[in-house]
Amino acid sequence: MCRAFAMVDRAAIVTGASSGIGLAVARLLGEQGWGVTMAARRPEKLEAAHDELKGEGFDVQQVSGNLGAEEDIKRVVDAHRDAYGRCDLLMNNAGVGIGEPVGELTTKKVDLQIATNFRSIPLFYREAIDMLRAAGAEHSGALVVNTSSISGKRGEAWLSVYSATKHAVVGFTQAMNKELADDGIKSCALCPGFVDTPMTDFVKSVVPAEQMITTQDIAESVRFLLALSPGCVIPEIMFERPGGEMLNQASD
Repeated sequence: MCRAFAMVDRAAIVTGASSGIGLAVARLLGEQGWGVTMAARRPEKLEAAHDELKGEGFDVQQVSGNLGAEEDIKRVVDAHRDAYGRCDLLMNNAGVGIGEPVGELTTKKVDLQIATNFRSIPLFYREAIDMLRAAGAEHSGALVVNTSSISGKRGEAWLSVYSATKHAVVGFTQAMNKELADDGIKSCALCPGFVDTPMTDFVKSVVPAEQMITTQDIAESVRFLLALSPGCVIPEIMFERPGGEMLNQASD
Protein backbone atom coordinates (compact mmCIF):
# COMPACT_ATOMS: atom_id res chain seq x y z
CA MET A 1 0.00 0.00 0.00
CA CYS A 2 1.37 3.43 -0.93
CA ARG A 3 1.39 5.95 1.92
CA ALA A 4 0.54 9.57 1.12
CA PHE A 5 2.97 12.04 2.63
CA ALA A 6 2.76 15.82 2.79
CA MET A 7 4.09 17.27 -0.47
CA VAL A 8 7.30 18.91 0.70
CA ASP A 9 10.81 18.75 -0.73
CA ARG A 10 12.43 19.06 2.70
CA ALA A 11 11.28 18.23 6.22
CA ALA A 12 12.64 18.80 9.71
CA ILE A 13 12.15 17.83 13.32
CA VAL A 14 12.72 20.72 15.75
CA THR A 15 12.62 20.06 19.49
CA GLY A 16 12.11 22.78 22.05
CA ALA A 17 10.00 24.44 19.38
CA SER A 18 7.37 26.10 21.56
CA SER A 19 9.42 29.28 22.07
CA GLY A 20 12.84 30.87 21.76
CA ILE A 21 15.43 29.37 19.44
CA GLY A 22 13.30 26.39 18.40
CA LEU A 23 10.34 28.53 17.39
CA ALA A 24 12.60 30.92 15.46
CA VAL A 25 14.13 28.01 13.52
CA ALA A 26 10.73 26.43 12.85
CA ARG A 27 9.50 29.74 11.44
CA LEU A 28 12.59 30.15 9.24
CA LEU A 29 12.12 26.64 7.83
CA GLY A 30 8.42 27.26 7.27
CA GLU A 31 9.25 30.40 5.32
CA GLN A 32 11.46 28.26 3.09
CA GLY A 33 8.68 25.78 2.38
CA TRP A 34 9.80 23.00 4.71
CA GLY A 35 7.50 20.64 6.52
CA VAL A 36 8.24 20.85 10.24
CA THR A 37 7.42 18.65 13.20
CA MET A 38 7.47 20.88 16.26
CA ALA A 39 8.12 19.06 19.54
CA ALA A 40 8.17 20.39 23.09
CA ARG A 41 7.32 19.43 26.64
CA ARG A 42 4.42 21.75 27.49
CA PRO A 43 1.33 21.01 25.34
CA GLU A 44 -0.33 24.40 25.83
CA LYS A 45 2.77 26.39 24.85
CA LEU A 46 3.45 24.11 21.89
CA GLU A 47 -0.12 24.37 20.66
CA ALA A 48 0.04 28.17 20.74
CA ALA A 49 3.33 28.20 18.81
CA HIS A 50 2.04 25.63 16.31
CA ASP A 51 -1.19 27.55 15.73
CA GLU A 52 0.80 30.75 15.23
CA LEU A 53 2.93 29.20 12.45
CA LYS A 54 -0.01 27.33 10.98
CA GLY A 55 -1.89 30.62 10.82
CA GLU A 56 0.98 32.07 8.81
CA GLY A 57 0.47 29.34 6.22
CA PHE A 58 3.35 27.05 7.14
CA ASP A 59 3.26 23.25 6.93
CA VAL A 60 3.79 22.28 10.56
CA GLN A 61 2.58 19.64 12.98
CA GLN A 62 2.96 19.40 16.75
CA VAL A 63 3.92 16.54 19.05
CA SER A 64 4.19 17.22 22.77
CA GLY A 65 6.00 14.99 25.22
CA ASN A 66 8.83 14.55 27.67
CA LEU A 67 11.80 14.84 25.33
CA GLY A 68 14.03 13.12 27.85
CA ALA A 69 11.89 9.97 27.71
CA GLU A 70 12.65 7.26 25.16
CA GLU A 71 9.01 6.44 24.41
CA ASP A 72 8.19 10.09 23.68
CA ILE A 73 11.26 10.47 21.46
CA LYS A 74 10.09 7.46 19.45
CA ARG A 75 6.60 8.97 19.25
CA VAL A 76 7.92 12.27 17.88
CA VAL A 77 10.00 10.58 15.19
CA ASP A 78 7.22 8.15 14.25
CA ALA A 79 4.74 11.01 13.89
CA HIS A 80 7.22 12.89 11.71
CA ARG A 81 7.83 9.83 9.54
CA ASP A 82 4.09 9.28 9.13
CA ALA A 83 3.49 12.90 8.14
CA TYR A 84 6.45 13.63 5.87
CA GLY A 85 8.31 10.40 5.13
CA ARG A 86 11.68 12.15 5.19
CA CYS A 87 13.99 14.08 7.54
CA ASP A 88 16.57 16.43 6.07
CA LEU A 89 17.19 18.33 9.32
CA LEU A 90 17.03 17.21 12.92
CA MET A 91 17.42 20.03 15.42
CA ASN A 92 17.99 18.82 18.97
CA ASN A 93 17.20 22.05 20.74
CA ALA A 94 15.22 21.06 23.85
CA GLY A 95 17.07 21.87 27.04
CA VAL A 96 16.77 22.82 30.68
CA GLY A 97 19.20 24.58 33.00
CA ILE A 98 18.98 24.46 36.80
CA GLY A 99 21.46 26.21 39.03
CA GLU A 100 22.48 24.51 42.27
CA PRO A 101 25.73 24.42 44.29
CA VAL A 102 27.37 21.03 44.13
CA GLY A 103 26.81 20.29 47.81
CA GLU A 104 23.07 20.78 47.37
CA LEU A 105 22.45 18.99 44.08
CA THR A 106 18.97 17.51 43.76
CA THR A 107 19.08 14.06 42.15
CA LYS A 108 15.80 14.62 40.28
CA LYS A 109 17.12 17.86 38.80
CA VAL A 110 20.42 16.26 37.87
CA ASP A 111 18.61 13.45 36.07
CA LEU A 112 16.26 15.88 34.31
CA GLN A 113 19.14 17.88 32.86
CA ILE A 114 21.09 14.81 31.78
CA ALA A 115 18.03 13.25 30.12
CA THR A 116 16.77 16.37 28.35
CA ASN A 117 20.03 18.08 27.44
CA PHE A 118 22.10 15.09 26.44
CA ARG A 119 20.52 11.62 26.60
CA SER A 120 17.75 12.69 24.23
CA ILE A 121 20.24 13.57 21.49
CA PRO A 122 21.73 10.13 20.76
CA LEU A 123 18.24 8.64 21.02
CA PHE A 124 16.88 11.09 18.44
CA TYR A 125 19.80 10.25 16.13
CA ARG A 126 19.07 6.55 16.54
CA GLU A 127 15.36 6.88 15.82
CA ALA A 128 15.78 9.23 12.84
CA ILE A 129 18.91 7.70 11.30
CA ASP A 130 17.09 5.88 8.51
CA MET A 131 15.50 9.10 7.26
CA LEU A 132 18.72 11.07 7.71
CA ARG A 133 20.68 8.48 5.74
CA ALA A 134 18.08 8.55 2.97
CA ALA A 135 18.35 12.35 2.78
CA GLY A 136 22.14 12.13 2.81
CA ALA A 137 22.08 9.65 -0.05
CA GLU A 138 19.74 11.91 -2.00
CA HIS A 139 21.53 15.25 -1.68
CA SER A 140 24.56 14.81 0.64
CA GLY A 141 23.20 17.58 2.83
CA ALA A 142 21.38 15.93 5.71
CA LEU A 143 22.00 18.00 8.82
CA VAL A 144 21.72 17.57 12.58
CA VAL A 145 21.98 20.72 14.68
CA ASN A 146 22.55 20.21 18.40
CA THR A 147 22.05 23.16 20.70
CA SER A 148 24.88 23.29 23.21
CA SER A 149 25.88 26.48 25.03
CA ILE A 150 28.83 28.69 25.78
CA SER A 151 28.76 26.62 28.98
CA GLY A 152 29.58 23.66 26.78
CA LYS A 153 32.96 25.26 26.10
CA ARG A 154 33.79 26.47 29.62
CA GLY A 155 32.21 25.27 32.83
CA GLU A 156 30.15 27.63 34.97
CA ALA A 157 29.81 27.66 38.76
CA TRP A 158 26.33 26.72 40.05
CA LEU A 159 25.50 25.41 36.57
CA SER A 160 27.87 22.46 36.85
CA VAL A 161 25.47 19.77 35.66
CA TYR A 162 24.10 21.96 32.86
CA SER A 163 27.68 22.74 31.78
CA ALA A 164 28.60 19.05 31.83
CA THR A 165 25.64 18.09 29.66
CA LYS A 166 26.46 20.83 27.17
CA HIS A 167 30.11 19.71 27.01
CA ALA A 168 28.75 16.23 26.23
CA VAL A 169 26.70 17.67 23.37
CA VAL A 170 29.85 19.12 21.79
CA GLY A 171 31.74 15.84 22.16
CA PHE A 172 28.90 13.76 20.76
CA THR A 173 28.56 16.12 17.81
CA GLN A 174 32.26 15.70 17.02
CA ALA A 175 31.87 11.92 17.15
CA MET A 176 28.85 11.99 14.82
CA ASN A 177 30.75 13.99 12.21
CA LYS A 178 33.35 11.23 12.14
CA GLU A 179 30.88 8.36 12.25
CA LEU A 180 28.35 9.63 9.70
CA ALA A 181 30.60 11.45 7.22
CA ASP A 182 30.23 8.76 4.56
CA ASP A 183 26.43 8.91 4.89
CA GLY A 184 26.13 12.54 3.77
CA ILE A 185 25.08 13.60 7.27
CA LYS A 186 26.66 16.65 8.90
CA SER A 187 26.37 17.67 12.54
CA CYS A 188 26.92 21.06 14.15
CA ALA A 189 26.87 22.11 17.82
CA LEU A 190 25.62 25.63 18.46
CA CYS A 191 27.26 27.24 21.50
CA PRO A 192 25.56 30.55 22.30
CA GLY A 193 26.06 32.87 25.23
CA PHE A 194 23.09 34.75 26.65
CA VAL A 195 20.19 34.55 24.18
CA ASP A 196 17.03 36.57 24.77
CA THR A 197 14.72 33.70 25.74
CA PRO A 198 12.79 32.77 28.90
CA MET A 199 15.81 30.66 30.01
CA THR A 200 17.85 33.84 30.53
CA ASP A 201 15.23 35.77 32.51
CA PHE A 202 17.27 35.10 35.67
CA VAL A 203 20.10 37.34 34.48
CA LYS A 204 18.21 40.10 32.66
CA SER A 205 18.48 42.45 35.63
CA VAL A 206 22.23 42.49 34.91
CA VAL A 207 22.30 41.85 31.15
CA PRO A 208 19.33 43.61 29.52
CA ALA A 209 17.43 41.62 26.91
CA GLU A 210 18.23 44.18 24.22
CA GLN A 211 21.95 43.49 24.76
CA MET A 212 21.59 39.73 24.34
CA ILE A 213 22.01 37.54 21.29
CA THR A 214 18.69 37.20 19.48
CA THR A 215 16.90 34.02 18.53
CA GLN A 216 17.05 35.23 14.93
CA ASP A 217 20.85 35.27 15.15
CA ILE A 218 20.73 31.56 15.96
CA ALA A 219 18.12 30.81 13.31
CA GLU A 220 20.25 32.52 10.66
CA SER A 221 23.10 30.17 11.52
CA VAL A 222 20.85 27.24 10.60
CA ARG A 223 20.08 28.89 7.26
CA PHE A 224 23.84 29.24 6.70
CA LEU A 225 24.53 25.60 7.59
CA LEU A 226 21.85 24.39 5.18
CA ALA A 227 23.41 26.44 2.36
CA LEU A 228 26.86 24.87 2.64
CA SER A 229 28.23 22.63 -0.08
CA PRO A 230 28.60 18.88 0.63
CA GLY A 231 32.35 19.37 0.98
CA CYS A 232 32.11 21.76 3.94
CA VAL A 233 31.34 20.86 7.57
CA ILE A 234 31.07 23.38 10.40
CA PRO A 235 31.40 21.26 13.56
CA GLU A 236 30.47 24.01 16.00
CA ILE A 237 29.60 27.69 16.17
CA MET A 238 30.18 29.96 19.17
CA PHE A 239 27.98 33.02 19.67
CA GLU A 240 29.09 35.72 22.11
CA ARG A 241 28.08 39.22 22.96
CA PRO A 242 30.70 41.90 22.21
CA GLY A 243 33.45 41.60 24.79
CA GLY A 244 32.50 38.04 25.72
CA GLU A 245 30.60 36.90 28.77
CA MET A 246 30.86 34.69 31.78
CA LEU A 247 27.98 33.87 34.12
CA ASN A 248 29.93 34.65 37.28
CA GLN A 249 30.87 38.07 35.89
CA ALA A 250 27.24 38.80 35.04
CA SER A 251 26.17 37.77 38.54
CA ASP A 252 28.55 40.10 40.42
